[in-house]
Formats: sequence, structure tokens, C-alpha cells
Amino acid sequence: MYTHHLANWYRNHFETSLQGRYITLNHISPLLEKLPKKFSVTQIGVSVLQRPIHSLTIGNGSKKILMWSQMHGNESTTTKAVFDLLNFLNEPSDIVNTILNECTICIIPMLNPDGSEAYTRVNANEIDLNRDAQTQTQPESLVLRSVYDTFQPDYCFNLHGQRTIFSAGNHDKSSIISFLTPSEDEKRSITPTREKSMEIIVKMNEMLQKLIPSHIGRYDDGFNINCVGDTFQALGTPTILFEAGHFPHDYQRENTRELIFYALIEAIQYITSTEITGKFTAAYFEIPENEKQHYDIILKNLQTDQNETFDVGVMYKEILNQGKIDFEPYIEDKKMLKKSFGHKIIDFQNTNAQSSIFQSFSLEIEVNEFLRIFNKIDN
Repeated sequence: MYTHHLANWYRNHFETSLQGRYITLNHISPLLEKLPKKFSVTQIGVSVLQRPIHSLTIGNGSKKILMWSQMHGNESTTTKAVFDLLNFLNEPSDIVNTILNECTICIIPMLNPDGSEAYTRVNANEIDLNRDAQTQTQPESLVLRSVYDTFQPDYCFNLHGQRTIFSAGNHDKSSIISFLTPSEDEKRSITPTREKSMEIIVKMNEMLQKLIPSHIGRYDDGFNINCVGDTFQALGTPTILFEAGHFPHDYQRENTRELIFYALIEAIQYITSTEITGKFTAAYFEIPENEKQHYDIILKNLQTDQNETFDVGVMYKEILNQGKIDFEPYIEDKKMLKKSFGHKIIDFQNTNAQSSIFQSFSLEIEVNEFLRIFNKIDN
């Protein structure tokens, strides 16, 4: 589906009111309120802290797609892409008309508004909703299952975000987008339901490889029936996990957001136009599995007073600070780095930078002070 025309449309019509990593109910509520009548917006429940949870439905076709975002409150990239998708579906065109005639799309744009407000993975009861699919102890879990049971989708899109540590295989290629067709059983059986999910992922991967070659990953399909995707797949609904990851130098994930938008369009149009049988799945297994191979920063060739050379691996911690996310660096590994690649590498070999920075304190204090100063400059 990706075309230069679609890219031009995106640049002029993406939802500009949603920017950065911190997206809350307060950000999306005005957008829900101004949606035209062809979007059926409904409050479907409330969170632990009584914040409203909404769904919106558009289209009148027989092929039903259910998607939900921000099940984990600090995974907001796909929520931005969802509202870009809504802008696309709001504008009449031959493509949109065909989609809405063939499909009915139900979207829960923010399943975990409490976690989104606090910028946490868990809900207000500190429960990971993606491990609550069977026991359904949380109101948000009950809301999602109720929509699933009532809507009876033909396909589910489970929209998430992933950390910067992931690489697409054992290569210096960040996993910008990852996919998974969850397992239905302990044996990880390749069932007809999973094969349909795989076929859609193959089509998205074919499109994305033209835009970000070698930057697509695949998650391990270890079975966990407590996860929502595994549960819905086991119930016979082809389910796809979308994971929005790190585009180089894009910690706000605006580039990733655009790519997720293209992936959603590709998947929806493929469902619209194709009788999916699950026959075209071989290429799914050619997508490299995600590996934890990246640091945010590697400081190379540091030296101790004894002239011992070593490297330092640094990660960013995401901190909510007055309505925005700060990226605070911390030392994760020294000397024997567990991972192989860095999104940014600072090499102190053959420079006098080290002597001007590391003089009077213990090594860890000096490195942390350097990182504090560097982070202010870099961000």
C-alpha cells in the first residue's frame, strides 16, 4: 500500500497534536470528541482510578478488525499512529471507501489510561494487563474481553512498544518494528489461525523492507496463555503483535510512528482485498528474531589510572518530569559488555577528551558526570 502519494498525504495530515512519548487521556479526549458521526465513539468502561476507556467503530463491512493500544501505559507510539489512521479513514477516497465497505474496524485507543498518566507499564494496581488475560482481575482486562466477546473480531491487532535494546537478529540494526503471531499452545503449533496472522505479517514485512531494510524483527513465540495475544489466538482469532521500536536518533519515535501507520494501512488493505488462507507464510520465518544487542551509548576505550582500557555500556531510563519524558543515562555494563552495538558510540581513543573529563573522582562518578553533561548537550 505504501506509495509516494500516501507518504505525501501523511506529511500533511498526520495528527500534529500528538507528539513525543507522553500521551495521556487528556491528549486524546479532545480528538475523540471532534470525530465525525461516522465514527461511533462509546465509553466501554472505566479504569481502576475511574478514568473512562473508549472504543470507536467505523465501517460496515463483514470483515471485523479489533485493535487496542496503550495496554502498557508507557508504550504510546502506536496510539499516535492510530490517530493518524483515523485521520486517513476520515477522508473520502476510493481506498477508504473500499475499506469501510468491506471491513468494520473497532479500536480501543487507550486501554490503560491510569498507566498512561503515570507513564508506567502497569495499571494503577501495578498489574501488567498483558498477563491478566485468563484471571481478568482488572477492570481494564474485563473491558477488553467484553469488547472481544461482543464484537467477535476476525482479526486482532495488539499494539505495543519495545525498548531500544532490541536488534533485528545479531546485527547492528535496531529493531524498528517487530511482529509476532502468538502461539496457541505449549508446542507452538503452526495452526491455521496462526498461519493467517503470518500471511498478514509477511505482507507488512515486504512493504517495510523497502523503507527500512533489515530493521524488522520477530519475537520469540514462547507460549503464555496469560498474555492477551496468546489467549485470543487460542480462541481462534488470528492475532498480530505490533511492536514499535527505535528508529536511529528518534527517541521521540515520530519516524517509527509513521512506519506503524504504513504497516496498519498495509494490513487493513490486505484484509480488505484478499481471501486470507495462510498459504503464504514461509517468509515469516525468514524475519530475524529479536535479540538484545544494543546499548543507547557505548563509551569506548576508557582508561583507568593503571592504563587499563575498557568500554562502558549506557542505557537511558525514561523519567516522567513535568509532563514530558526525560532520558537519564545510567551505566549498565563495564568492561565485559553483554551487548554488542550502540545507537551512539563515543570513542576516547587518540583524543584528549578523557584527560579533561576524568581526573579527580572515582571512575563511576566521573563517567556519570560526563553522561549528565553529554545528555544535556545531546538532547
